[in-house]
Amino acid sequence: MSGPRPEIGSLPLFHQIAGQKVLVLGEGETAEPKRRLVQRAGGIVVDDIQRAIDEGVRIAFVAYYDAKACEAAAINLRCAGMIVNVVDRPELCDFTTPSILDRDPLLIAVGTGGASAGLAKHIRLRLERLLPQSLGALAEALKRLRPTLRERLPDGGERRRAIDAALREGGALDPFDPDSAERADHWASGELDSGLGETVEFAIRSSDPEDLTIKQARLLGEADAVCCDGDVPSEIMARARADAERLVCEGTRCREAREGSRQAHCMRSSSAAEQNRLTVILRWQGEDRQA
Repeated sequence: MSGPRPEIGSLPLFHQIAGQKVLVLGEGETAEPKRRLVQRAGGIVVDDIQRAIDEGVRIAFVAYYDAKACEAAAINLRCAGMIVNVVDRPELCDFTTPSILDRDPLLIAVGTGGASAGLAKHIRLRLERLLPQSLGALAEALKRLRPTLRERLPDGGERRRAIDAALREGGALDPFDPDSAERADHWASGELDSGLGETVEFAIRSSDPEDLTIKQARLLGEADAVCCDGDVPSEIMARARADAERLVCEGTRCREAREGSRQAHCMRSSSAAEQNRLTVILRWQGEDRQA
């Protein structure tokens, strides 16, 4: 019996294969791109099934022209403990390969779960025109400056908020600004605005996350804690940071606080200033979803 439909069709992972062997079966224009992909990631291509099984290879690409040969190979390799990708046969795949935008070490992967490689490619091509080549240098600078930031801002929440402020649109390290990487050292060693914690609230009337404003979506993505007043839809909560604390409104006290001020300060989120964190309060004002 099948379970509930998952919220996302695939688990996106970046797998480090440098120095590891990967099996690639097939020849010609279907197999060659997979060989190049493995080699770009530092992997070692092998093309012998028995050797791959004997050496404990765990990843396999199958790119035979013959459909029956692909099906047989997928079954045999899966039985040998490998995860398998069969080119242009998503129903036979344990994983699919996305279209990749490379700003090393920053990688953006666009996938459709095998639905349309062409769609993924053209979204990636649009992004290529938008994102500056300097993104890789900015990522390297942020990695290099971690010790400096930890020393200046030992509290993880405070450090995260400072980085968020720098990386947001118009910030000191705006990723869309080609010169941001050159400012990274000055930003990290200069006077950082630790700021005060902030509590922001807004009403939600639709379960469609596309109805969120740009500002609301950004705040949800940056919030350290999200407090729900009402049955806020899971589709909206999916836009919050995965590690954000989830709070549930405590009802009477929260409502009394709202009656006495323009912005509610519930018992738990009112400590935002003391903890130097961003708390977003979501007020569900849509229809009763349990009716």
